[in-house]
Amino acid sequence: MRISTASTSTAVLIQLQKLSGRQAELQNQVATGQRIFLPGDDPSAMGRVISAQMERSAVAQYSRNADTALAYSQTSYAALAQFKKLSDRAGELGVLGTGSIGTAAMKAYGAEVNQLLEQAATVGNTRSRNDYIFSGTAVTTPPFTLTRDVTGKITGVAYAGDAGEISVPLGDGTSIKPSTGSATNNGLAAFMTQLIALRDALNTGSTAGVQATRTNLDTSENLLVSALSEHGAVQLRIEVAKAQHKARGDELDRQVSLEADADLPSTIVNLNQTTQAYEAALSSSATLLKLSLLDYIR
Repeated sequence: MRISTASTSTAVLIQLQKLSGRQAELQNQVATGQRIFLPGDDPSAMGRVISAQMERSAVAQYSRNADTALAYSQTSYAALAQFKKLSDRAGELGVLGTGSIGTAAMKAYGAEVNQLLEQAATVGNTRSRNDYIFSGTAVTTPPFTLTRDVTGKITGVAYAGDAGEISVPLGDGTSIKPSTGSATNNGLAAFMTQLIALRDALNTGSTAGVQATRTNLDTSENLLVSALSEHGAVQLRIEVAKAQHKARGDELDRQVSLEADADLPSTIVNLNQTTQAYEAALSSSATLLKLSLLDYIR
C-alpha cells in the first residue's frame, strides 16, 4: 500500500510538534526545578499541594501568634520580676523599721520606700508593642491611676484596667493567655498601696504601723511569686507550641516538594532522550519530504 506524500508530511509534522512540546516541557522543569505549573499537569498532585499549602499558611500564622504571645509573656515576666525586687527591698525596710532605730533613720527608710513606690508605678505602666500589659484587655488604658498630694507624693493607687485577659490562638481550638490575670493586676495596685502605708508609717515613726504593713507585704510577695511561676509555665507552653509549629511546617514543606518538585536527574535523562528523538525525527523528515515521484517510480 502506498502512502501519499501529504499524509506522510502531516504525520511527520505532528510527531515533530509532540517532541518539540515535550522538549520544551522538560527544559522548563530543569530550569525551574518544578514539575507542576498548571492544574492540568497533574490534577491529583495539584490538589494535594493546595491542601498542604493552606495548612502551611495556617501553621505559619499560629507560629507568628506564638512569637507575639511569647514576647508579651516575657515582657510581663520581666515587669513582675522587677516588682518582686521592689517587694523584697520593701520587706527588708519593713523589718528594719520595726527595730530599735531613731526617727531620722525611719524617715530615711521612708524616703527609700517612696522611691520604691515611684519605681513600682513606672513598672506598672510597662507596655509591650504599645499595649499596657497589666490592663487586662483594655490595653490602651494606663492600668494604674495615681493620686498625688501638693508635694507630688503618691497618696493613692487605683486599678483602671478591666477584668479580661488577652487570649492568643496557638492552634485549632487551642489558645493561651500570655498576660496577667485580674487578681494579679489588682494585687499590684494593693502592693503599691502597702508601699504608701509603709512609707507614711516610717515617716511618722510609727513602728506599729510598719508592723501592720509587713503582713500585707507578705501577701503581695506571695502573689508575685505565684504570678512569676505561672508565667514561667506559660512561656514553656509557648516554646513547645513553637517547636511543634516548626516541625509541622517542615513536614508540609517536604510534602509539597515531593509533589511539585522535579526529579532533576531523571528529568535531565528524559530531556536528553527527547532531544535525540527530536533530532532523529527532524533528520528523517528532511529525507522523506524531499522524495520526488521519480524516486518512487525508480
